[in-house]
Amino acid sequence: MKIFSATQFKANDAYAIEHEPVASIDLMERAATLVAERIISRWDNSRTVKVFAGPGNNGGDALAVSRILAQAGRNVAVWLFNTKNELSPDCQANKERLMRIESVDFNEVINSFAPPSLTKDDIVIDGLFGTGLTRPVNGGFAEMIKYINATDSTVVSIDMPSGLMCEDNMYNVMNHIVKADVTYTFHRPKLAFFFADMSEYVGEWEVLDIGEPELPSPSGDTPYSTTEFDDVCGMLHMRPKFAHKGMMGRGVLIAGKYGMAGAAVLAARACLRSGLGKLIVHTPFRNNNIMQMAVPEAVLQHDADGDIFMTTFNASEYDAMAIGPGIGTAQETAQAFIEQLRLTRAPIVIDADGLNILGSHRGWIQQLPKNCILTPHKKELFGLISNTRNDYEDLKLTRELCVRQQIYVIMKGAYSAVVTPDGDCYFNTTGNPGMATAGSGDVLTGILLSLLAQGYSRLEACRLGVYIHGLAGDIAAEVKGEESLIASDIIDALPLAFKKLKNK
Repeated sequence: MKIFSATQFKANDAYAIEHEPVASIDLMERAATLVAERIISRWDNSRTVKVFAGPGNNGGDALAVSRILAQAGRNVAVWLFNTKNELSPDCQANKERLMRIESVDFNEVINSFAPPSLTKDDIVIDGLFGTGLTRPVNGGFAEMIKYINATDSTVVSIDMPSGLMCEDNMYNVMNHIVKADVTYTFHRPKLAFFFADMSEYVGEWEVLDIGEPELPSPSGDTPYSTTEFDDVCGMLHMRPKFAHKGMMGRGVLIAGKYGMAGAAVLAARACLRSGLGKLIVHTPFRNNNIMQMAVPEAVLQHDADGDIFMTTFNASEYDAMAIGPGIGTAQETAQAFIEQLRLTRAPIVIDADGLNILGSHRGWIQQLPKNCILTPHKKELFGLISNTRNDYEDLKLTRELCVRQQIYVIMKGAYSAVVTPDGDCYFNTTGNPGMATAGSGDVLTGILLSLLAQGYSRLEACRLGVYIHGLAGDIAAEVKGEESLIASDIIDALPLAFKKLKNK
């Protein structure tokens, strides 16, 4: 699914009205009906609904929702802020429709406003501002937003939490943004919804399809998309009937200094559970017994040193290589790491201590092989792009890094983002908070190594790997619960995750 900018949303709305035999007021009615249905199905009629509507089309949505809820027997009170005595045409039309409903406590705010009491039993519907906002909210609206945020009411935002901008909120006034519990947005998600630092404002969100036709390319082009179930089902390779291990890829994993063999075990097990024909693990000799017992299916290649990775090797016989989990950052290891990258022509995944080494030797980033895949979490990402002011800037600088160095970066998190050498960005839609556990990243590294060695393209490996990693985490969480989830549970759920995709 594509993710549009605020400008593109505005253009798409105009295109929909022009190319579909439906008036804008009717599109608003569709949107309001879907929002009202969600509210009715989620909360019973013991809750009072208090609606705050702005003078634009977002306010028009809120007024239409108010009317539909009142007609369904809900107790509704409405405050329409019309301080400039200038409503949008559709907002004016919905005001007139609403005023015909006698059961609604309707208040139009023109000169003065006495805030109503808001309690934990109230549902507040936020319809002050939508996607058209281009500057921070101030004045009376800002005070209204702060008042809403100070209450214990359940807050439902229509399309956007008021005050939040669709993309970059770097220069926004953050305490002038509504903190929604639920956001019902239209047509497509907004970019800001995918940022961790915006989650306290967006809350839980759902996209409601109001049936708008999509603006055709090139005007509708966007670098941002999501990866959905149907996307990855189309990527999955079917194994030939006469397949043998030589046909299913040969991968090498460099992982696990002494004392960190667990990282090598997790990555190796995940790799083998993801379909690889043969896995070679390059690891210090002192990990031998652990690895032989934990992953008997892997072939071991001992490093010349007994404790750390410090010896490079010819990687020409391998179809893909992963390097970094648990290798440490000793100087000898760092030197062997950069030399191994120079020696390797196969697709490469760099994770964990490999990323920490790059963060400590920033000049080496210029030597990264083209099209290699980096998988940083937040702290490791800062070693590549330096500290930033917000998550939007993280993404901006990461996209610039990928284009400049012609690499792939997987920004790990709630909506792990796959960023490509073209600057495109694919947000993942699987996974859960239980996956925030030690070793989860090692599992992803193993999956990526397996897919690359089997012949998946870099982009396919990244999108499919991240998706199936999250899907396995979701399957495991259904059984174990989020609090009890550990990395091994994700590996154990990989067979069911692949099976779910193949059954489709």
